[in-house]
Amino acid sequence: MIAPAAVHVRAPGKINLSLRVGAVGADGYHRLATVFQAVSLYEDVVAEAAEGISLSVTGRAAAEVPTDETNLAWRAAQLLADATGTGAGVHLRITKGVPTAGGMAGGSADAAAALLACDLLWGTGLAREELGELAAELGADVPFALTGQTAIGVGRGDVLTPALARGRFTWVLAMSDRGLSTPEVFRVWDEQNPAAAPVPEVEPELMHALVAGDPHGVARYLVNDLQPAAIELRPELQDVIDAFEASPSLAAIVSGSGPTVVGIAAGPGDAADVAESVRAAGVADEVLVVTGPSLGARLVEPVAAEVD
Repeated sequence: MIAPAAVHVRAPGKINLSLRVGAVGADGYHRLATVFQAVSLYEDVVAEAAEGISLSVTGRAAAEVPTDETNLAWRAAQLLADATGTGAGVHLRITKGVPTAGGMAGGSADAAAALLACDLLWGTGLAREELGELAAELGADVPFALTGQTAIGVGRGDVLTPALARGRFTWVLAMSDRGLSTPEVFRVWDEQNPAAAPVPEVEPELMHALVAGDPHGVARYLVNDLQPAAIELRPELQDVIDAFEASPSLAAIVSGSGPTVVGIAAGPGDAADVAESVRAAGVADEVLVVTGPSLGARLVEPVAAEVD
């Protein structure tokens, strides 16, 4: 017997091309100015009808991901149910492709995918803008996982303005099996920056380079204010950056709160050479080539729910 239809949604991981950090605001969060780009590394979430809310996780570092109500995707489903008053339940099957606690917002991608998948499964019919408002309640990176592409984020990083980026950019990711705690990175940043600027800004030159589709220009303006804090907590990250600098990479920085390090290449051929060089240096647990920008959370295909 065919079980009730399920919904498969895919959402991208992100990298931060620029991450400027300011002082803590009245809401207790740091003011940020960042440029996000979604890349071709994804989280897949299949939502199928069930009693109550539950989830299971497979894929990259699945054993490190909670499968209870502390999981951001579970919280997303619960938030949508509460906001719409639906009594429907869901089982979320998450397949992870983005590093866990890697500075690429894999958990946020799960939450964005869960919001869209549950909305489609339950027929709650929220507009994308309404889903975005719920996404912002879940975390600063969740709204971007919904929209994807390239965007400027201010406030906590959740107030988004789409940004034009022509062409495709090729990135090399050097990933670690050990994650970094974002709160810990910000704690160290606070110690390193006792007199932070109240409202940071994104460099206009970076935006010009994105519009021009110029990887060399983008490379000149890659910046991450959290990088020194991440390196203090994980000194071996400097070895990863050094390995990129010894390769054909145009530039490399820590992504977000780390520990993933991203390098930009002039094109796909150079990216393969960069990846080979970084792998040979033995400084990362995994090295991948990805491209950006990528679409945000989107329906992949209707699927049948699993039955015993």
